[in-house]
Amino acid sequence: MKKILVVGAGKIGSTIADFLDATGDYAVTLIDRDQPGLDRADVGPQVRRVRVDIAREGALGPLMEGHYAVLSAAPYHLTTVIATAAAAAGIHYLDLTEDVASTRAVRALAAGAQSAFIPQCGLAPGFVSIVAHDIAQRFERLDTIHLRVGALPEFPSNALGYNLTWSTDGVINEYIEPCEAIVGGERHMVPALEGLETLGVDGVTYEAFNTSGGLGSLCETYAGAVRELNYRTIRYPGHAQAMKMLLRDLRLAERRDLFKDILEYALPVTQQDIVLVFVTVSGWRDGRLTQESFVRRIYGEVVNGRPRTAIQITTAGAICAVLDLLKDGHLPAQGVIRQEDIALGAFLENRFGRVYQGGRHG
Repeated sequence: MKKILVVGAGKIGSTIADFLDATGDYAVTLIDRDQPGLDRADVGPQVRRVRVDIAREGALGPLMEGHYAVLSAAPYHLTTVIATAAAAAGIHYLDLTEDVASTRAVRALAAGAQSAFIPQCGLAPGFVSIVAHDIAQRFERLDTIHLRVGALPEFPSNALGYNLTWSTDGVINEYIEPCEAIVGGERHMVPALEGLETLGVDGVTYEAFNTSGGLGSLCETYAGAVRELNYRTIRYPGHAQAMKMLLRDLRLAERRDLFKDILEYALPVTQQDIVLVFVTVSGWRDGRLTQESFVRRIYGEVVNGRPRTAIQITTAGAICAVLDLLKDGHLPAQGVIRQEDIALGAFLENRFGRVYQGGRHG
């Protein structure tokens, strides 16, 4: 059994720990600074729970001794703390962060490392980069790559058309920080909440707009190879305008803690959510401009006897699949590994990657 540390006992971290533990192939330790959070974690009895303040200097090092890998489901501002400890301990490192600056720091730590560093292993960034790269390989010449992802309530019931299904800190960061894109064949930083567009999937109308971090390393990979590359978050119509009013007109972007308090006070969580994945690539095949799309709609379901939301299933499933591929020798065991270095076929055939088959499952 491979010994694994999972940092962060929130909804996603707990799901990761439970998924890995249920296989019998991993001995999992779940760590968090919040004892009530650890006590609430919905995991099997075999998962070891350890309370530790990971922000305290030197706290993580002793815990990492003898472990195969550490998986970070902690807030993005702790990413570099965990990655630095992993580098010092010489163990593999995987995370879910969407934060661009944190990912750059992780990649710098991976230079010369004796273990693998695989940042951005979630849904977006993560799985969508694997899909986009796989489709792009089937074109002679590329024109556009569009990635669209939404984690949405199945039954929206407020003016925002939104419930809390993901890290509140992560959502706020995505809505505020600049977004990488390729525009007119050149790399640019574009503002979040802009680029508003309308799209329809299965008869339902949505909107999509720029958010930060969803492209992972694709801008670097496809620099000079595409005319347009961008990532946009899918929401129900009207959400972007409401967020602009809150973050810009009321200047809550300058008071993130207050904005987080407001959202977590006013917006209920929901177990009834949908994850929508919509990746479209256009380019030339046999001399003709052609488009190919990958679309999945994924719902929450009961896994290992425990109800899990769609965002829990897809995010935890993605990082667990990457860990499996690393363990089984399908990925390099040293240095930085981009999401687009992962073969889509191998990912979807993996026991965890199968969650992306889509639809409802009994």
